[in-house]
Amino acid sequence: MHNLTIEHSIPKKAEGTYYTIPFQVPDENIDRITVTYRYNRISDKLNFKPSRVNIVDLGLMDADKRFLGWSGSARRSVFVGPHSATSGYLMTDIKPGEWHILVGAYHIPENGLKVHYEITFIPSQPRWLVGDLHLHSTASDGKHDIYTLAKIALRKRLDFIAISNHNNFSENFNLPKVPGLTFIPAVEWTHYRGHMNLFGIAAPFENSFVANNEPEMLSLIAQAKEKGALVSVNHPKENSCAYLWQDEECFDLVEVWNGPMRKANIDGIAWWHNLLKTGRKIPLVGGSDFHRSGHIVRFARPVNHVYASSLAAADILKAISQGRNYLSTSVNGVQLELRCGECMMGDSTRRIEGQVLLISASRLRSGMRLKLINQDGETITWTKFPNGKLEAEVPVSASWRFVYLLVSRNLFGFDYVRAISNPIYFDQE
Repeated sequence: MHNLTIEHSIPKKAEGTYYTIPFQVPDENIDRITVTYRYNRISDKLNFKPSRVNIVDLGLMDADKRFLGWSGSARRSVFVGPHSATSGYLMTDIKPGEWHILVGAYHIPENGLKVHYEITFIPSQPRWLVGDLHLHSTASDGKHDIYTLAKIALRKRLDFIAISNHNNFSENFNLPKVPGLTFIPAVEWTHYRGHMNLFGIAAPFENSFVANNEPEMLSLIAQAKEKGALVSVNHPKENSCAYLWQDEECFDLVEVWNGPMRKANIDGIAWWHNLLKTGRKIPLVGGSDFHRSGHIVRFARPVNHVYASSLAAADILKAISQGRNYLSTSVNGVQLELRCGECMMGDSTRRIEGQVLLISASRLRSGMRLKLINQDGETITWTKFPNGKLEAEVPVSASWRFVYLLVSRNLFGFDYVRAISNPIYFDQE
């Protein structure tokens, strides 16, 4: 992040006119531009009462001289970016080149007015984002429209959501643009033999969702993937809609945590773990499967924490496909970090003598257990967390093929998972 300062003087003769001040946007990957300005509002005082109020209005134009917005004198600071902007300004990609501050010289004193502008360029950089990948709207069997779901998401401080209606992609062609919230196009392909979320493509299947046998299912999924869809098998061990197809190679992700923690999710985690043991490097995801308020299935419980390069849907999905995410109960749930050298969760590394696994966790509570799990099961468990945190270094074992973190809490004899990470993989020599 760096700043550009402009000291500008407005002469009295410019009062009542509009004009622009140029500034240069660097040829870098900029995520946001903020323009802040200040000036003396009061020219002078007579008997301790203001005799003249100075007013300078503000607007912004981009490198294509496209008008981005106008806030008059109502705001002292405005910002624009590809995924969010000040109310009254357009969300836009930040192109390098000559941009312009639009000046409205409304009330200017006789001796002119000095205005201080400060422009801040915030570069794009990877960051942790949080979102819900499994929601339903009124376009299928949900009880809230897409705009209401967006409002709830913002209220819960989510960065992204995927509204995955059953066999229905109509809303994907008209996803709203909501500052600060990314919509990921999705469809829940719903079949009597299993459900799959198809992410990233507005219309992932041609004409019809119908598949009446295994070859037709495989053909439909293959077509969706050819279009660029990322495929998740949903709630694979749910009694009423378990994954019953024979093929276990067609999907890219496993939704191990669907809605409230229960036996179906524990069984889903075990199923995913067994897929890892076969040598597959398949990321886990989760989603609330929210349909309506006032139900045991709650919005954004659980959530996906995703380490993405930007708020763009494509970048979020790329990070998910790489396994750079973990699940927790809510936005305020347990936070996890798992690293080995330059590698993080989702990455693969070659085993080197002296390697150390770095584990970091926070928002841990009394009664929780943090487990390091490898292909053979639980290998180390921590139960004491001063100030709700844990920092640990663990030597990498020569026998490990993969390791991941799991946080649980035993309540009434049931081991409730509170957070789970994707693995780091150790390639064999």
